[in-house]
Amino acid sequence: MHRYIPNTGKQREEMLKDIGVSSVEELFADIPESIRLKRELDLPEALSEMELVRHLKELAGKNVSTDEYACFLGAGAYDHYIPSVIHHLVRRQEFYTAYTPYQPEISQGTLQAIFEYQTMICSLTGMDVSNASMYDGATAVAEAATMACRSTGRTGVIVAKTVHPQAREVLKTYSRYTGRTITEWDHRDGRLDIAVLEKLLTDDTAAVIVQNPNFFGLVEDLGNIADMIHDNGSLLIVSCNPISLAILKPPGDLGADIAVGEGQPLGNPLSFGGPYLGFMAAKEKFLRKMPGRIAGETRDRQGRRGFVLTIQTREQHIRREKATSNICSNHALNALAAAIYLSALGKSGLKKVAELCCQKARYAYEGLLKTGAFSPVFDAPFFNEFAVRYRGDIGRLNEMLLKHRIIGGYPLEKDYPELANAWLVAVTEKRTRKEIDEFVERAGSL
Repeated sequence: MHRYIPNTGKQREEMLKDIGVSSVEELFADIPESIRLKRELDLPEALSEMELVRHLKELAGKNVSTDEYACFLGAGAYDHYIPSVIHHLVRRQEFYTAYTPYQPEISQGTLQAIFEYQTMICSLTGMDVSNASMYDGATAVAEAATMACRSTGRTGVIVAKTVHPQAREVLKTYSRYTGRTITEWDHRDGRLDIAVLEKLLTDDTAAVIVQNPNFFGLVEDLGNIADMIHDNGSLLIVSCNPISLAILKPPGDLGADIAVGEGQPLGNPLSFGGPYLGFMAAKEKFLRKMPGRIAGETRDRQGRRGFVLTIQTREQHIRREKATSNICSNHALNALAAAIYLSALGKSGLKKVAELCCQKARYAYEGLLKTGAFSPVFDAPFFNEFAVRYRGDIGRLNEMLLKHRIIGGYPLEKDYPELANAWLVAVTEKRTRKEIDEFVERAGSL
C-alpha cells in the first residue's frame, strides 16, 4: 500500500478485469518499448508524514517573507495589512470550493458576493457598471483596449510609457495577431506630456491608456485630456491603484470611459506574484462590450430578491463571433477577498489607509534625501511610491538590505534604461516609524 494511492491490490485487479486486460503492463501495451522507462524513477526514499512536514518547513524557510522582513518593494504588488476576517471568510468551504456559478439556484452566496463587489468597484471608480473581475491588472488593461477597439471600430491604441511595463507587454501580446497598432507615448519628467498626445492622435485611434498614479508613483495632472481624446472620437482608459481612489479623484470624474487596475491591494496577499484580480468598470453605454461576466439582481415569482449572471459574453455562452473575449475565469475568490476588505474597512477605513500610505511614503522620501546618498528623480506629487537616485549600485544596495531583513525597492533601469541608478520605493500603512527609520539609516550608510 502507498499512503497516497488508496486503491488496494484487489481493487486494481477488479478494475483491470472490467477494462479487459490482465495487468497494468498490458494496459500500456500500445506504448512502444523504445520510449518506455526501463528503470525505477530517480526519487528519494519516501518520508513519513512527520518527516515530510519538517522537510517542507525547511524549504519554506529559505523564502524571504513579508511576515519577517520589512518590505519597501512595490512596482505593482503591495504589502498591505490584511484583516483576519478575510482569511476566515474566504476559506469557508461554501466559497473556497465553489466553481463557476452557472446555476443561480445553488450559487446565491457567490453571486451576491460578486454583485456587492461590482457595486463597490463602481463606487470606487465613479463608473456605472463593473464586471465580475479579470485575471489581473495587466490583462484588464489589454482587455480594455480590445473593448475600446470593438466599441469604436478602430485599431490604434496609444499607451503611456508611465503605464506598468508588464501591462504594456501583455497589451502588445494581445495585439500581435489582431491587426491592432500600439503606439507608446513617452513621458516628460515622469509624467504625461499632453502636447505630445495631440501629435499622436489619429482618425484610427480607438483609445488612449494612462495610469494614475503612474508606475513611478506620481499623480498625473490629467487636466482636459479626456476632452481632447473624446473630440478625436477615441476612448480614455485609466489604470489606477484602488487604494489611492479613497483620496484621489476617481477615473469617472476625470472623464474616463473605462477604469481598470490591479485589485491585489484590496485584501489579497502578495503570494509570490499571484493569483490576483483585475478590476474593470465602464460607462453604462459600454455594458455589452465588456468581457467576462456581470452578476445582476432580480426578483423571483414570489418577489424575493435573487442574483443571476446577467451578462455572459464569453464564447462558451454565445456565438463565437459575438463573444467579447475568451477570458474564462474572474478569479472569484480573489474578488471575494476584495469585497470583504472594502466592507470591513468602509469609506473612512479605506481613506485612513490611503492617507497613512501617502504620509509614510513622504516621511521615507524626505529621510532618504537627508542622508545625502539619494537625490530626487522627479519633482511631482506622489501617492505611496516614489523614485530616488542612488549614488552607488542598486543591486548591491538591495543585497545588503536583505541581510538586515529589509526588502529594498525596484531598480527602474530594468524597464527604463535612461533611469540609471533610479530606485522605486513603496511604503504602505504596514510600515512602522521604526522600520522606516532603520530602512533610511541602513540605505543611507551603505
